[in-house]
Amino acid sequence: MTIEGKRNSIPLTEGPSRAAARSYLRGAGFQKDDLHKPIIGVANTWTEIGTCNVHLRELAEALKEGIREAGGTPMEFNTITISDGITMGTQGMKASLVSREVIADSIELAARGNLFDGLVGIGGCDKNMPGIIMALCRLDIPGMMLYGGSIAPGKIDGPKGEKIDITIQNVFEGIGSFAAGKIDEAGLETLEANACPGAGACGGQFTANTMAMSGEMLGISPMHLSGVPATDTDKYAATREAGRMLMDAVRANRRPSQIITRKALENTIASVAASGGSTNAVLHLIAIAREMGIALSVDDFDAISKRTPFICDLVPAGKYMASHFQEAGGSRLLAKRLIDAGHADGSTLTISGRTLAEEAALAQETPGQVVIHTFDKPLKPTGGLVILKGNLAPEGCVMKIAAADRYEHRGPARVFDCEEDCFAAVQSGKIKPGDVLVIRYEGPKGGPGMREMLQVTAAVSGHPDLSHTVALLTDGRFSGATRGFTAGHVAPEAFVGGPIAAVREGDIIHFDIPNRTLNVELSAEEIATRLKTFAPPALRWPAGVFRKYVDRVTSASTGATT
Repeated sequence: MTIEGKRNSIPLTEGPSRAAARSYLRGAGFQKDDLHKPIIGVANTWTEIGTCNVHLRELAEALKEGIREAGGTPMEFNTITISDGITMGTQGMKASLVSREVIADSIELAARGNLFDGLVGIGGCDKNMPGIIMALCRLDIPGMMLYGGSIAPGKIDGPKGEKIDITIQNVFEGIGSFAAGKIDEAGLETLEANACPGAGACGGQFTANTMAMSGEMLGISPMHLSGVPATDTDKYAATREAGRMLMDAVRANRRPSQIITRKALENTIASVAASGGSTNAVLHLIAIAREMGIALSVDDFDAISKRTPFICDLVPAGKYMASHFQEAGGSRLLAKRLIDAGHADGSTLTISGRTLAEEAALAQETPGQVVIHTFDKPLKPTGGLVILKGNLAPEGCVMKIAAADRYEHRGPARVFDCEEDCFAAVQSGKIKPGDVLVIRYEGPKGGPGMREMLQVTAAVSGHPDLSHTVALLTDGRFSGATRGFTAGHVAPEAFVGGPIAAVREGDIIHFDIPNRTLNVELSAEEIATRLKTFAPPALRWPAGVFRKYVDRVTSASTGATT
């Protein structure tokens, strides 16, 4: 007799004609009775390469326990992950955004091939979370994205012997400080040895934590359970509870199409704006919306951010880590703040079966917490994201201004056709205050893979003469750990003949945030004349996954999807 919730897997496991399939599965360790229950896919992004995902084997066991306790049969499989932090500044970083598509495709294939009745994806590093959610959107079976959790803060001794919290951002910026002669090799070694004390994803409101929070606000991740830090004593129990919650969704046939709606996406954008979240959320949320057939554009991010104050004092724009955010009250408390102030719609459904407002009503604010402010006392009157357009970015580009020290910049272009050349110029002292660093041919097609420029931005941030005086724009991306005056996702990209390809050394570029413009001080005729002789550089990868990606990937303004 089959159990409630077993919808898709009946043709795979039931009846005399499926004896061979059952034989294979029994040989793999499943019992006869297991196969009459709902079959739940557990997509794991475990790897031993880096802290973000190294603990996910253990978490998967806890998740599977919860699924079994609630009457399901979990079947675990693995997919890939690429560590953004480890590959940063190398050719390996080209694989990062491509991995989002591979994760989504591979999970979709495994689920369709095995006729799962439900699916949980466990993610840790940046592209895991959107890749999992994209797959869930395509499948539209009861499913959940579960976050492996943030790393604990690193600790170093301060000047008075006090302990100071640090993250991997301090290491990247320490490289710039070392190059500028502001710290010695021993100081850099101290940062390197202490920034990552154990398992978990990068500790600030960088991309991983932004997308984990986004999963909760979308409703596809279990609110308050998903955000428990990786090494917290409650993580195992929270993960088991998530498994039980997934089975409730399977029995109720609660599907992503009921959860991820236009209103849910708008709520999520508001949470990114209010928390100073990563610019990568723009790419990923547009990609998720496209999977659901929902119209979402870069202009929506600007409009929502403009009306949503910035209230979360989180690194890199502020002082505190993701673990402090969870301790303060987490996503439930942020949702409550947003709903109470009219910045979010509480009627949206979540994976628990409760509405967002009902989840927010369960928020427990830690007395005296200073991480999540109120909207009547915001850190800044508008959110952390802005979209600029102009003759350099007709389709738009994105800036994170949560920690902006200025709202306008005008200066001469210093033009580089790859990240490495720009980094070398910064390291060798060739960049001067007032310069505008232009890094191009790093877009979705041109990279390919739209590398993040953290190595460059961290080097600039670590240099006292440059950190508050230069600007940077690129058709590539920025890490969530980036701070400074930077515009990314410039579209159209250089590789397809976008105006950024016409920029020459010394051209004057003007950023005007209040008026949302980014322009090079050239006439339309001059830009057109220069582009007449444009020819894209030869592809470095004429075959393989990068070539497939180049042939299919869309503009950054539409999510860089394939």
